[in-house]
Amino acid sequence: MKFELSQRFFFEAAHTLDRSIDREGSLRVHGHTYWAEISVAGVPDPVTGMVVDLAYIRREIERVRDALDHRFLDDVDGLGPATLEGLCTYLWRQLRPALPHLSRVEVWREASGDRCRLTDG
Repeated sequence: MKFELSQRFFFEAAHTLDRSIDREGSLRVHGHTYWAEISVAGVPDPVTGMVVDLAYIRREIERVRDALDHRFLDDVDGLGPATLEGLCTYLWRQLRPALPHLSRVEVWREASGDRCRLTDG
């Protein structure tokens, strides 16, 4: 049997965005409350009974959350454009080395209903 474990967190951040629709408005600094969910999948270790210790996942999430929370995303090294796709990719790249069982990263803005999901495969 294969299990998937998930941890959800949020962060507050501001950014600009260069887009063709509402170019003037999107270039103004604006902020969002972002939600993210990180999932790992695999078979539990026969000794520990866990795919990954959830405390370890929480520790790694806190590390990347600190890099994003109450930040100006345009200035975050390695992020690129602060789109939902860019945030998913950034989180994946930051977490994958420490979480080899990473299977899914989701980022969304509850207020607007926008969501992006990045999966392994």
